[in-house]
Amino acid sequence: MTEQAGPRHTLHSYDEELDHIRLLIRDSGQLAGRQLLGAVDAMVRRDFVGAAAIVAADEEIDRLQAATEQQAIRTIGRRAPMADDLREIISAIKIAGELERVGDYAKNIAKRVPVIGETAPVAPAVIVPEMAKLVVRMIDDAIAAYIGRDVALAKQVIEADTAADEFYNSLFRSLLVHMIENPRQTTQSAHLLFVAKNLERVGDHATNIAEMVCYTATGEPGASRASTAGAAYEPLPAPADR
Repeated sequence: MTEQAGPRHTLHSYDEELDHIRLLIRDSGQLAGRQLLGAVDAMVRRDFVGAAAIVAADEEIDRLQAATEQQAIRTIGRRAPMADDLREIISAIKIAGELERVGDYAKNIAKRVPVIGETAPVAPAVIVPEMAKLVVRMIDDAIAAYIGRDVALAKQVIEADTAADEFYNSLFRSLLVHMIENPRQTTQSAHLLFVAKNLERVGDHATNIAEMVCYTATGEPGASRASTAGAAYEPLPAPADR
């Protein structure tokens, strides 16, 4: 694996364990992104079979999350990591959880496809695929930033969350107007509101990952966490002199 930007260790096996964790995170991020885009594509094309496949594939993301946690716990127990390494491993556990939630949102969207597809298309829905592309790009960039410890890229992801929120606000307003003007499509429009909210939450999870990258690389919380950081984002204390 050549993408990782951090220093290598004296023990080659230690680097292999850390690389394994990064690969699991990369695979989880790629799968979560494919699932999300696939769910939105199934919604647009009214592909009920494809939507069902998205729901069934959610188990693979759950498996990758479990594998990441297990590898991280084994590495902590075997290597007793400190400072940068410990922050990275703890962040990996948290990132795996964030990606598992992205998979859940993809599954939730796919489950709504049969209801959304049973009537004529709702005009504001044309915004949804573009919003999905944006938040998946945020996920991809956040994972790339994690693997490369790229704080500048992580900050770009955090800034992009504003665009995701603007997409959601625009779609929310459009759907409300559409429901008033087309009461027969109220149910379908309501499900699309949930889809939009799921995508907005994916943007939030990408932002969370980006903030963890800042924490991993610097020991300090990301910009938007600065005033509200919890204990998990506090800098690790220096070891006491012996």
